[in-house]
Amino acid sequence: MAKPIEVTDANFEQTLKNNELVLVDFWAEWCGPCRMVAPVIEELASEYAGKVTVGKLDVDANPQTAMKYRVMSIPTIILFKNGEPAEVLVGAQPKRNFEARLQKHIPQQTNA
Repeated sequence: MAKPIEVTDANFEQTLKNNELVLVDFWAEWCGPCRMVAPVIEELASEYAGKVTVGKLDVDANPQTAMKYRVMSIPTIILFKNGEPAEVLVGAQPKRNFEARLQKHIPQQTNA
């Protein structure tokens, strides 16, 4: 079962460079809504393994990246496509909201 990777200021750019779709959860240990979203992020990492790289970035330990992307409140979840922000969700949300955003960017397989 795939798990979210730890994303840091040090490896952030490389993570984006190495993957077409990257979903990053900007969170902090003390954040209640972040803890509510954590199981959903875990499920997405497992269910979308091979299609989307899912990572978690602790904003307290990695303030440079959070500032660069103007993360003002957490949780903020950003979907990066080809290194650029494509979707931004702020606050605790149901899993279906995350899936709807992901589906817009994942090529659908056709039965030919």
